[in-house]
Amino acid sequence: MQLQGVHHVAVIASDYARSKHFYVEVLGLRVLAENYRSARDSWKLDLALPDGSQIELFSFPNPPPRPSRPEACGLRHLCFAVADVELAKQQLEAQGLAVEAVRVDEYTGKRFTFFADPDGLPLELYEVC
Repeated sequence: MQLQGVHHVAVIASDYARSKHFYVEVLGLRVLAENYRSARDSWKLDLALPDGSQIELFSFPNPPPRPSRPEACGLRHLCFAVADVELAKQQLEAQGLAVEAVRVDEYTGKRFTFFADPDGLPLELYEVC
């Protein structure tokens, strides 16, 4: 077996409309498909990033909250590659989002920062250029 990359990451939203707005309008992801699954009373929104990877945004009735602080065992955060982390930070802050101070990865020397989606899911921006 040879893994070729990450195909998608699934996110469950507490407020589907709010999270759809965040991922589509704020982060600028492209909608591939949107389907309502009546048997589950659930929406599924497929979103594309420019590199071909995807985010699946789900809604479910009454999902339990995700423990973020203190950090729980399991998937820690979702990270997006950007060319200029400071510019991306400024663009998010201009839209009213709280973004942590830019830090430097002590091992790679690359700049990065964190912010959160509407449900508090930690999201990272990592400078790749």
